[in-house]
Amino acid sequence: MITPLPLSVWKDMADLALREDLGRRGDITSRNLFNDTDTATGVFAARKDGIVCGMDVATYILEACAPGIKLTRHAKDGDTVKSGQPLLTASGSVIGLLEAERSALNFLSHLSGIATLTGCYVEAVAGTGAKICCTRKTTPGLRVLEKYAVLCGGGVNHRFGLDDAVMLKDNHIAASGDIGRAIDTVRSRIGHMVKIEVEVETPAQLEQALAHKADVIMLDNWPLADLPAAVATIGGRAVIEASGGITLESVRAVAQSGVNLISVGALTHSAPILDIGLDFT
Repeated sequence: MITPLPLSVWKDMADLALREDLGRRGDITSRNLFNDTDTATGVFAARKDGIVCGMDVATYILEACAPGIKLTRHAKDGDTVKSGQPLLTASGSVIGLLEAERSALNFLSHLSGIATLTGCYVEAVAGTGAKICCTRKTTPGLRVLEKYAVLCGGGVNHRFGLDDAVMLKDNHIAASGDIGRAIDTVRSRIGHMVKIEVEVETPAQLEQALAHKADVIMLDNWPLADLPAAVATIGGRAVIEASGGITLESVRAVAQSGVNLISVGALTHSAPILDIGLDFT
C-alpha cells in the first residue's frame, strides 16, 4: 500500500508547472477555437507497459484548469499497467482539458517512468534480500515527487537531503584526513538519533570504518569479485550499501554478494518516461 503524498508537499511544483506553460494568457489556440461552454471527454492511457505514479498531481492540474471537471480514475499510484490501459477519464471544459494536458502528462509520464525503472531493478534482485534505493541525484525542485515514484516502484529512499543523516563521502574524508577522526568528530557533535554512513573505497578504509563503529558502510565502486569478502569482513556489524555504476545487468550479482542496500542514481537521473497519452473520445 503506497501512502499518498500530502498536497502541501507538491502543490507548489504543480502550480509552477502551470504558470510556466500557461504564460500570461493561457492557451491562445484553444481559447480562440472553442467557447467557454464547450465540453469534451478525454482518456489518459498508457502506451507502454509500466508502473503508474503521479495520479494525484495529474488530477490536481486538471481540476485547477477545468473547475467542475468529472474525473474517473482507473488506476492508482503503484499499479502495474499494460499498454493501452486507461488510467484516467476526464470530462469537462475542452479549453481546460487542453490547457492541463501537457503539464499533467509531464508529471504523470516522468514519475511513472521512474517507478517503472525502479520496478525493473526490484524485480531483478527478487529473492536476494537486497533493497533498491535512490540517491540525491534528482531533478532540482522535484526531489519529493521523484523519491515518491521510487517508492511506487517498490524501492526505498536513501536520505532525502543533507540534514537527514551523516554521510562521510570521499571529499569529506580527503579534507579531514582520516576516516576514524572524521567519524569520532561527527559523533561527538550530533544527536543520538542520527546515523553515520561512511563511503569506503579500500579494505583499509573498511577496517577503519568498522573500528570506529560506523552505522552504515557504503562499498563505493568495489569490484564485484571483492564484494563477498567485504560483506564477510563486516559480518553484520553495519548495514551494507553497494553503490557506483550498477546496472540492470549487474544488479543481481551485486545483490547476491550479501549487501543490504543497492543505491542507483539512474532511477531518478536517467529514467526514460513511461509513454502516456490523452485522447479525446
